[in-house]
Amino acid sequence: MIIEKTVISDLYVITPRSFEDERGYFMETFRRDLLQREIGIDFQVAQTNDAYNQKKGIIRGLHFQRDKAAETKIIRCVRGRIYDVVVDTRPHSPTFLKWQAVELSEENRKMFLIPRGCAHGYQTLTNESLVQYLTDNFYNASASAGYRYDDPTFGIRWPIERPLLSQKDKNWPPFTPNNA
Repeated sequence: MIIEKTVISDLYVITPRSFEDERGYFMETFRRDLLQREIGIDFQVAQTNDAYNQKKGIIRGLHFQRDKAAETKIIRCVRGRIYDVVVDTRPHSPTFLKWQAVELSEENRKMFLIPRGCAHGYQTLTNESLVQYLTDNFYNASASAGYRYDDPTFGIRWPIERPLLSQKDKNWPPFTPNNA
């Protein structure tokens, strides 16, 4: 695995090494010992989730879990392509309110390791995309929170205009220092 730092502290892009031949490929998509050794985190998987998206242009996010329910996540697109976005909403972070995006796809096989306290969202770039999440904490509906995808505080440049959104994602509040 190749682990690359990003502009946001504790946010990494991980590219698994794959071994290919005429049959296809084999790759390791998770190595707890490597994450421990290379970046000093002891990521223990508590839950895995899949999100299937039928259409191009869907935005899911910006989501996070509050307080003790906060999650470190590893995001991977196993089918199709997505524009994956992370916003650092940790008030004491040196990269507070900065955002980073990376394209994740079945072709490039990249993954995003997202630290606790950051808001996460993505936009589908193809029809029929499948996104897989590994989390180090269990989902807690009462701790679920989010911000609007188009919040001017963040200034995220999404690749597709007029996205498809759930009612929940349309109604997230704008960011304020009080709701960080």
